Amino acid sequence: IIDYKNTQLLVKFISPQGKILSRRATGLTAKQQRIMANAIKRARMGGLVPFVNYE
Repeated sequence: IIDYKNTQLLVKFISPQGKILSRRATGLTAKQQRIMANAIKRARMGGLVPFVNYE
């Protein structure tokens, strides 16, 4: 289940630069991609996932 609190799942769909990966890269359907993007954005606003990766 895609949830904004599941950060271990969300970081798999974020690039090393901190951007949300495209559907082509993830293999998700359009509906799943929308849900994933919204979950990542909610996690960012809640401070669970960083906006930018400085590593």
